Amino acid sequence: MKDNKFFPALATLIGTIMGAGFLGIPYVISKSGFIIGLVYLIIVASLLMFVKLYLGEVALRTKGNHQLTGYAEKYLGKKGKIIMFLAMIFGLYPALLAYMIGEGRSLSYLAFGNFNYAFILSLAFWLILSFLAYIGLTALKKYEKISMVLVLLLVIAISVLFFKNIQIENLTYIGTEPFLPFGVIMFSFLAFSAMPEVERILKGQEKFMKRVIIFGTIIPFVVYLIFTIIMIGSFGKNINEIATLTLPRFFSLLGITTMFTAFFASTIAVRDMFRFDFGLGRLKGWLIACIIPLTLFFLVSFFNLVQFTELLSLAGIVSGGLTGILVLLMIKKAKKLGNRRPEYSIRINNWIIALISIIFIIAVALEIFLN
Repeated sequence: MKDNKFFPALATLIGTIMGAGFLGIPYVISKSGFIIGLVYLIIVASLLMFVKLYLGEVALRTKGNHQLTGYAEKYLGKKGKIIMFLAMIFGLYPALLAYMIGEGRSLSYLAFGNFNYAFILSLAFWLILSFLAYIGLTALKKYEKISMVLVLLLVIAISVLFFKNIQIENLTYIGTEPFLPFGVIMFSFLAFSAMPEVERILKGQEKFMKRVIIFGTIIPFVVYLIFTIIMIGSFGKNINEIATLTLPRFFSLLGITTMFTAFFASTIAVRDMFRFDFGLGRLKGWLIACIIPLTLFFLVSFFNLVQFTELLSLAGIVSGGLTGILVLLMIKKAKKLGNRRPEYSIRINNWIIALISIIFIIAVALEIFLN
């Protein structure tokens, strides 16, 4: 009997989605107020689920191995490929940098109860994950399922232990920064770059693609919501940028696990973009994927250039906005020019493209002019 590929594919998507952004949500929502943050969570999760469904259809209509830049070139031409490349660079490299920063802090906190060893542990994390990323998709399949189960167990444990500490007033106040959560929340649901990997995992069982995308959005939404309620309800405005560092040391394992899997999947996505869509080969693609985040990490560490949630917001808004608009343009072309019959099809028209694009454009404008 053929192995069921639904759970490995689902674990890959969830593992990429639930990275550093997951840990930043309670902090930014604590600044806006929980009610405003909840509205953002619902809107962003719904919006990005639909965009991912469109992207999944693009992948299913296209033969061969591609990353997002390859799909953009096929359906939008050279200019589309360049814009998609820039969108991925703006999204993935800040994300990889955030994972390095967050993982070093979390490991140092877990092992020593302080952040004194964060720098060296970030480098150790980069070294290990870079090696695993060279091994590639086989390793991804092996570890993502374990990671997903561990994350869910840790969130359940946090919920059980801290539920009694929730104070209703912490969930009902209105904060002073109503626009702050949008970028981090958008980042926390992106994972566009994981979609080609999901398609490759599902090869021969592409019928599961739609289900993977739907469950791959709903599960993170529920986990984010529970985690945020527990954190803000228990700690109010006294939450670290990396939320798990507010908790007892053991629970930093949650952040360590989510950033481990997200860094892994994102590095493979960058590697494969250069490998498949720019023809650089596996080794060169891997080197570019790994060396640039390391270089950025040294610059940020020595010159203290940017904060954790600022990185997430920048990556979420700019990359998410550009990629979302390009996906909407690609699906319209893919329905006409695709060379494969897809396992599902989602209705699209100019009104849908215009509405979603306007939301993305407003989000990008707010990020640029208010931050």
